[in-house]
Amino acid sequence: MSPTPPGPSVQIFGHDRDQGTRAAVRFFKERRFAIHQVDVTRKPIARGELRRFVERLGPRALLDESSRAYRDAGLAYMRLTDDEMVERLLGTPGLVRLPLVRVGNDVAAGRDEAAWRRLVSGAAS
Repeated sequence: MSPTPPGPSVQIFGHDRDQGTRAAVRFFKERRFAIHQVDVTRKPIARGELRRFVERLGPRALLDESSRAYRDAGLAYMRLTDDEMVERLLGTPGLVRLPLVRVGNDVAAGRDEAAWRRLVSGAAS
């Protein structure tokens, strides 16, 4: 008798105080995905993992322009290259739009249920 294959899994980068992260966890739990949640307040996102999101979405999509860290850094008034922006995202985790969601090779950033639905449909096929 062979074991049953595990269901689809999702990796969610965020923290419990973030409403978007809680919404993502709830969304994928309702669809019976195995969830691997990474608390970015305890373990910052790795450079390689952030690169994966940047390559697929671009650094601007990962930048949370409504965050306090964004306002405090004065980034609205600066022109940064993509590499400089990635360094800022790595150096200041408060700039990252949460949650970052990965299902296989597909990714999404922020509270975006349309993108999550796309990830779910891509995992089903």
